Parts: sequence; structure tokens; C-alpha cells
Amino acid sequence: MEEIFKYQFLGNPVTSWLIAIVLTIASYLLVLLIKKIVLQKFRLLAKKTKNNIDDTIIDLFQNKTSSFIVLILSLYIGSLAIKTSYNSLLASLAIAAFLIQTAIWLNFLASKIFEKIASNKTGQQTRSAYHGLAIIAKIAIWSIILLLVMNNFGINITALVTGLGIGGVAVALAVQKILGDLFASVSILLDRPFVEGDFIVVDDYAGNVEHIGIKTTRIRSLTGEQIIFSNTDLLGSRIRNYKRMKERRILFNIGATYSTPYEKLEKIPLIIKEIIGRQENARFDRCHFKSFGDSSLEFEIVYYVKSADYNAYMDIQQDINIEIFRRFAEEKIEFAYPTRTIYIENGGEK
Repeated sequence: MEEIFKYQFLGNPVTSWLIAIVLTIASYLLVLLIKKIVLQKFRLLAKKTKNNIDDTIIDLFQNKTSSFIVLILSLYIGSLAIKTSYNSLLASLAIAAFLIQTAIWLNFLASKIFEKIASNKTGQQTRSAYHGLAIIAKIAIWSIILLLVMNNFGINITALVTGLGIGGVAVALAVQKILGDLFASVSILLDRPFVEGDFIVVDDYAGNVEHIGIKTTRIRSLTGEQIIFSNTDLLGSRIRNYKRMKERRILFNIGATYSTPYEKLEKIPLIIKEIIGRQENARFDRCHFKSFGDSSLEFEIVYYVKSADYNAYMDIQQDINIEIFRRFAEEKIEFAYPTRTIYIENGGEK
């Protein structure tokens, strides 16, 4: 029996190999035991809480922890009891396995985080944007882990990263416009300067937002045609969003003739204030005798419509105009219109 234990295999006695096997099995079973205990604790906790954090941890350990990776790590722990030419290789494999397991965990957590954020948002386009960000995060995670794994196996990643950087610059220049529109689309969907259904004005164009895409945004104009904007150009413009208007400020002018008596002229601001004050969804601000025009005495009127609806504003303005016309007729105040008086002076003959 003593001769068996003294027997050398690959430079190590049988006792060392037995210790290595015991360490491998023990470490593997220990991880499984810890996993089972953690899952039991969090399952009990999940029944008492309403949040999803404990459910996520349960899913992380139960479904996203690879038994194969645990086996590789256990084999590395067992290999510490022996000395072979494969020790460094097993160490590299163990580190690579741990990095890959970390990537699996981070990838899962990134998905859960972005899904949680997206579930609290309204609109399919916004949710799609967060799903797109989740994909970008996953690509970034796996790219970093891949570089770390390659570096772990002795591959010089400095030259590789430099080469990828030069190639990346060339690709970026080639698709600069497309990438600009893509990031502009993400900015629109996340920052939400407007959403589908909003009425916006961009430079000389106005209409309702119909679709926010990856590259373009489509607007249906008031005259019926569809206007298509590049997302980059759209964000570079001044956008007026009328859907988010709380009140609409209205300014308009009326003119009375120069023949209007002083007493009537003094009554005009009071008449205008009374007319606007009767409107349910309007708030009077001011009415002033503004200036002496070429053929009229100019009054400037300002009021607010308590709605963003353009049709509501036009209904109120129409009622105000009709009532002003009626009251001016009652008060015998004449509206001014462009006139020109020519005075001819006869000079005496010499």
C-alpha cells in the first residue's frame, strides 16, 4: 500500500493527486451548497417583499450561474495541490472562466435594469430606445471582457486596440451622418423634446409628429403633405412645441377714425376689457391707445387663451371680434380704414 502512495504520476505522488481530486469535488459541492442556501434565503425574502430585486438575484444564481464554469474553477482549486506544466494554463482558464461568468451576470443585470426603466415609460418608441441602449451596453460588456480574456492568455491587445482604433476612425468617418442621426434619434426619444402626436413648428414648417424613426422624423403638415426631417437637422433647429403650451398669448390691433370724440376714445379700453372678460376661457391682460397711425388711432390689445387648442382660440377671437363690432356700432365709434385727404390750395395770380 505504501508503494502505491509513493508512486509518481506526472511528477506528483498519488497522495497529491488524491488531495487534488478531493479539493476539486469539495470546492464544487461547496459552491453548489452555497448556491442552494442563497436561493432558499432569497426565496423566503421574495415572499415578504413587493419589489423585484430579490427575484432578480434568484434568477441570477439559479439560471445565470454556469455549472461548467464552476467546474473549471473547482479544477483549478484542485490543481493547486499538484505541480505540472499545465498549472499556468489551468490558472489562465480559471481566470477566463471567471471573467466570462462575470460578463454573463453583468449582461443579465443590464437587461433587467433597462427593462425596468423601459416599463415605466410610455410610448413604443421610447421603450425601443431603452432596448437599443441595453444592446449597446451588452456589446460594451462583452467587448471589455473579451479584451481581458485575450490579455489573460498573453495576447498583446495594445496593438490590436490601436488597429481597431484606426479602423474605427475610418468606419466612423464613412458612417458619420448615419451615426449622427442614430444618436440624435436616441436623444429625441430619451430627452423627449416632443413625442408622437405633438404639434411642432420647425423654421417655416409646422405639423403633427407622426413617427420618430432611427434616421428621420416624419411630420404631417396642416396642408396634408408629409414632411421628413433628418434627426440631426431637427435637433439643430429651433423647435416650438405647441402641444405643451399652457396658455396662448394673443395680440391684435384695432383702429378708430380720427373723427372719434375724446369721450368715445376713452371708453374703448373699458369696452374691450368687458368683452374679453366675458369669455370663459380667456384672460384679459391690457388694452392701450398705442399710437397715431397714418389714418387711424391705434389700440393694442393683449389677452390669454387658457388652452393650447388652436380651434378654441379662433372661436374666442371670433366672438370677441363680433362683439367689438356690435359695441362699436352701439357707441357710434367708427373703425378706421386706409384713407387719404388731399388739400388743394389755390394761389393768387400776380
